[in-house]
Amino acid sequence: MKILKFGGTSVANDENIKKVKSIVKNASEVKIGVVVSAFGGVTDLLLESLQLASSQDIAYKNKLSKIEERHFKVIKELFPINAQSGILSKVKSELNDLETLLEGAFLIGETTPRLSDKVVSYGELLSSFVISEYFITEGLNTILKDGRALIITDENFGNANIDFELTNANCSNHFAQVKEIITVIPGFVSSSTLGNATTLGRGGSDYTAAILAAATNAEVLEIWTDVSGMYTANPKLVKQAKCVSHISYEEAMELSHFGAKVLYPPTIQPVLTKGIPIVIKNTFAPEEEGTLITKSKNDKDKTVRGISHVGNITLLSLEGSGMVGIPGISKRFFETLSQEGISVVMITQASSEHSICVGISDKDAEHATIAVNTTFEYEIASKKIKPLVVEGNLAIIALVGDNMKSHQGLSGKMFSTLGKNNVNIRAIAQGASERNISAVIRKDDVKKALNTLHEAFFEENIKQLNLFVMGVGNVGARFLEQIKQQKKYLKAELKLNIRVIGISNSRTMTFNEDGISLKNWEVELVDGEKANKTVFIEKVNKLNYRNSIFVDNTANKEVSETYTSYLKNSVSVVTCNKIACSSDFASYKELKQLAKKYNAPFLFETNVGAGLPILDTLRHLIASGDKINKIQAVLSGSLNFVFNNFNSKTTFHDVVKQAQEEGYTEPDPTIDLSGIDVMRKILILARESGYELEIEDIKNEPFLPEESLNTNSNEAFFESLKKYEEDFQELYADAAQKESKLKYVAQFENGKASVGLQQIPKGHDFYNLEGSDNIVLFYTERYPNQPLIIKGAGAGAEVTASGIFADIIRIGNF
Repeated sequence: MKILKFGGTSVANDENIKKVKSIVKNASEVKIGVVVSAFGGVTDLLLESLQLASSQDIAYKNKLSKIEERHFKVIKELFPINAQSGILSKVKSELNDLETLLEGAFLIGETTPRLSDKVVSYGELLSSFVISEYFITEGLNTILKDGRALIITDENFGNANIDFELTNANCSNHFAQVKEIITVIPGFVSSSTLGNATTLGRGGSDYTAAILAAATNAEVLEIWTDVSGMYTANPKLVKQAKCVSHISYEEAMELSHFGAKVLYPPTIQPVLTKGIPIVIKNTFAPEEEGTLITKSKNDKDKTVRGISHVGNITLLSLEGSGMVGIPGISKRFFETLSQEGISVVMITQASSEHSICVGISDKDAEHATIAVNTTFEYEIASKKIKPLVVEGNLAIIALVGDNMKSHQGLSGKMFSTLGKNNVNIRAIAQGASERNISAVIRKDDVKKALNTLHEAFFEENIKQLNLFVMGVGNVGARFLEQIKQQKKYLKAELKLNIRVIGISNSRTMTFNEDGISLKNWEVELVDGEKANKTVFIEKVNKLNYRNSIFVDNTANKEVSETYTSYLKNSVSVVTCNKIACSSDFASYKELKQLAKKYNAPFLFETNVGAGLPILDTLRHLIASGDKINKIQAVLSGSLNFVFNNFNSKTTFHDVVKQAQEEGYTEPDPTIDLSGIDVMRKILILARESGYELEIEDIKNEPFLPEESLNTNSNEAFFESLKKYEEDFQELYADAAQKESKLKYVAQFENGKASVGLQQIPKGHDFYNLEGSDNIVLFYTERYPNQPLIIKGAGAGAEVTASGIFADIIRIGNF
């Protein structure tokens, strides 16, 4: 004996019903009971039509017409023409009776729970009739049995209580006597001992199936739905969620209580008592294994089996000094909620007895507030207890697993994982069975929390980074190309999965919640919406992804001013834009503090040495207790390129033009040649060394003529270089005569910094610096005479992109 239950999506239309028929046919080697829900959406239509009718709104007839159309359409698609008339006639007769009930509600302008149960029962009664007739037409040995004749209840309309003695006898008698192999039974519906139609409430069809399975000692209860079992998390919110192949009754109850939609908690109780296995299967993928639910515990190495949540929660907090040591406060509080028919989802109480906090459904919040404040009216008036504190727009998220109690550190891992992604926890509860740990969080954080926890507990330590990239010019385009090339390696070797969710340039921007294809991101960007920095920030914050990183590949001041908005929302910032870190010291300090406060790394390695690990090395020196005494550096790869290629046989204009064309300079080359770029870099190094310094404190000895520094366009700038070519040649000749080379040097010592062009003699560490390389000499307490030297390529889009990429990986490894 088997019981199979098919939900509303499984019988939503003729194509789905054909799939159900195939499943039933394959299972009919033994007697089976087939419990069916109403056609998908019909129950809602019935409730809506009754609500409209009782409000004396004639629009209820439109809803009734839709119900008729749904059933007639299915019949015409399922049955041959010569078999349709009798079935259509029966359905039309039932719908006429339904119309009479609705007309009654319309005329009197009200409804009752009893009438509601009678109206809503038509969904299952009609679907079971159509399906059983279809099975018979297809040659299956089938009989229809009215669920109201089997399941007997009291008259608690809307959520009736079962009379198990009568119900079990009815069910066992029917299946013992019936000759047909297949019995189709409408779920959800039942009748009272007085013969009135009742219903079993939410999840009633599942409950019907479980009652039948227990009454007949079925070998298995199969629940067929639109997903392939119970998942480690809601697959609609967590794309990496996996089906759990085997789970215990208790784990299933915990998960279903906290929102796992494939199973309704009371369903399990009848079969749990009998130890009857439950299998959750997918009507649309019957070959998939599904989930088996049994008494046996899960594998010993499995701790957390699932992560679930329930939304639309309000926290009620009753607190006050007058509660401490006073017996009966909790009793009165919960008794009040109980008398008002308000279900409590979660309870937590401070050990000091100073407060009690409960979670209830949002819809009950206003009702509960009035009731509780009325109950404690005297204590509130005498200021012994505060008025009830109500906090809405919340959700409960829960870790579930039988073996959680035997593993230390799960709570710590859960809360630290949420904390790292700025998911604030409002309340915590752990069941006495230690089978679940629950936390109340903001409703808006649910998706991020589920994905964060799923990553931590189920994804083999693969960490997903979600990038929002602004600026896709030379540096940005190469950065995206590097991600594309290294994506597989990072996932396999470093356990990092990098997705680019948003991209923007100065004209357009585009977002894709599943990740932008790095093969054709240019096409998506061209087709994107108009670029807007404020809207970009709003989109990033609204998506609220875990491990979100804003990547700034621009040199734009306005973009640098948005960093605080990202950091305050726990979005990390990686930038090659030097403006933020070289702005006033207070702003720089604020960014650093926000990064710590909101646990959002703020990394800018490329601000100083492109792809060279200069700042990273400096931070390690400081962190290990060393102190920076002096810094000498050639920090401009573009200026080094210029002076390495400039000689008596070239012109200064041509060399600078070449540097610009090859991507070594900023788009505006005066930023490099004026020394402002190097000033920013030495300023950042000084600040990262622990010194408070402003850019105005840095001495700059410019080598460019004043006219070149004050041009208003690149064209004018390059023209000025031609005009002063003789001066540049003199600079070169003077250095060559002294067997020296021209290098643009930055220096910091004794709290003072300077930048300027210097003649570097043979034997100096800077003398043989080639191409666009940078070099930094750190003189510290540990390296007082022979400095720590960092040297390498310090300019160019490719190495700058690699430096940004390296910062992304650093965040991934935090």
